[in-house]
Amino acid sequence: MKRNTGKNREITRNWRPATQAIRSGTQRTEFGETSEALFLTSGYTYDCAEDAAARFAGEQDGMTYSRLQNPTVQMLEERIAIMEGAEACRATASGMAAMTAALLCQLETGDHIVASRALFGSCRWLADSLLPKFGIETTVIDGRDLDAWEQAIRPNTKVFFFETPANPTMDVIDLGAVCGLAKSKGITTVVDNAFATNVLQRPMEFGADIVAYSATKMMDGQGRVLAGAVCGSEEFIEDTLLAFTRNTGPTISPFNAWVVHKGLETLSLRIHKQSGNAVEVGKFLEQRVEKILYPGLPSHPQHNLAMSQMDAAGPIFSLYVGGGRKEAHALLNALELIDISNNIGDSRSLMCHPASTTHYGLAEESRIEAGITEDMLRINIGLEDPIDLIEDLDQALSSVGL
Repeated sequence: MKRNTGKNREITRNWRPATQAIRSGTQRTEFGETSEALFLTSGYTYDCAEDAAARFAGEQDGMTYSRLQNPTVQMLEERIAIMEGAEACRATASGMAAMTAALLCQLETGDHIVASRALFGSCRWLADSLLPKFGIETTVIDGRDLDAWEQAIRPNTKVFFFETPANPTMDVIDLGAVCGLAKSKGITTVVDNAFATNVLQRPMEFGADIVAYSATKMMDGQGRVLAGAVCGSEEFIEDTLLAFTRNTGPTISPFNAWVVHKGLETLSLRIHKQSGNAVEVGKFLEQRVEKILYPGLPSHPQHNLAMSQMDAAGPIFSLYVGGGRKEAHALLNALELIDISNNIGDSRSLMCHPASTTHYGLAEESRIEAGITEDMLRINIGLEDPIDLIEDLDQALSSVGL
């Protein structure tokens, strides 16, 4: 296969983002296919026993096993890395595989991490439940408060872990300030950038060390496959992360990698259009519900910060309908166009009740502390005509007396 390596890779990195999303990372076989090839294979053959030994010893380029390398997966990893502005990337089987690997590969008993309290439910479970089982101490703070980050630092603090914008409260964290503080203290930052993707926000430009993704979301964009990715320096990916993923096996399938790889080609078009739709729908909902949290609207308390580090605010926001679970569920049940689903990033509009779905596993106290109340709903705005979405929300709100 032909690869974009050496001088060619440097040329690729100098392309503008729209070109990188279409062309970067491409490897062509001798057949010269235009659409990247899908390699459905678990293993590889060798011309001789000595070649096999040399590959396993790292003395010869080539593939050995698809838990470690696969041509289709390799193309996805290179494209994401180039779009991210990272030296390297490792793709994983899911977003949570990426988050878990990014943390556990570098932590050990006796270490301490500081995590933002506003995280996806399973990410909070990592911080609250999994890491402490391995003797890794965790302090959870309000990530919007820079002083809280500094006050939480201990001599054994090794990682800052946060998401911005956060799921589902849409908290926005000052990337430059938090990453700058971490660097000054020798602490590694791990940023969950799934809500924005590298099209709307590139945390490494603000000093982040590691950026992790659920590529299931916007990168695929059509609700088809599970995928994740971890981006960082070549040293981190090769010397720290690789041994963990190789030996624990959170490996993405070649088919899923191929689907996400093709999804990246339209990522910018989709996410900018969905962001524009979200602004229109959000303006309507502001007039009808108790509160809406969307960084793309001036009403969001961190609107200016969000717009200083994001190109657009993305397709996702939260709203509070007042009352409790009964009222929130009634609104969901009254929808005719928008689907009830806990996924996000899809080209279809989706809505869910976080307290009983994505964050149901959190202790009630933790949910309330993070602002995830029983009357909160989270919506992913899709590519439908925003007027149709507004009309559906209007009839649903009216049917429940709002």
